[in-house]
Amino acid sequence: MSKPILTYFDFSGSRGDECRIAFHTAGVEFTDNRVQGPAWSDLKAKVPFGSMPVLEIPGKPLLAQSNAILVFIGREHGMHPADNFEAARHESLMAYVEEARHHITPMLRVKDETEKLAKREEISSKYLPQWSSFVEKHLVNNGPFMAGDKLSVVDIKLYMFMRWFISGAVDHVPKTVFEKFEKLTRLYQAVAAHPRVAEWVSRTATT
Repeated sequence: MSKPILTYFDFSGSRGDECRIAFHTAGVEFTDNRVQGPAWSDLKAKVPFGSMPVLEIPGKPLLAQSNAILVFIGREHGMHPADNFEAARHESLMAYVEEARHHITPMLRVKDETEKLAKREEISSKYLPQWSSFVEKHLVNNGPFMAGDKLSVVDIKLYMFMRWFISGAVDHVPKTVFEKFEKLTRLYQAVAAHPRVAEWVSRTATT
């Protein structure tokens, strides 16, 4: 049987890598189709929403949007709750990660140095602490993961969002921005230490 094909930019981060990590952690062999430069211009009009990641399953239409892909992987491979209400709770946090990405990304595109520093200060002192405090209210189990001792796709998504800042990829936002949030920090460290996650990151991560 043909392997699923996951298409995303040739970049080891963000939405594409969380889907790659989910597949790898689930033990699923997949084709890691990494798009570079001009190839994206040709592909953009052919994918469902003009964006990536995109998942191709033999015999099925293209599946787009990272949360939909993650939930599909999770349901297929035991990394998403079977209980409908618990699944919805997980998906609400996944949506909240996307909300944060959409809020923060335009702030990172500011070029004026004074405004740039002001925006980074807002991210680090206001937005991310507030975001983190809301997330922590949903981490009600003993941990380390959202579902207790079982890794789910939502944990991978939270880990990827946090890694964006903890890695130092965003200048003027301290790597320690999440440190006072014990549950989130515990979740991040547990995902990073998971053997399959660590294996993928050591092999591919660039940020």
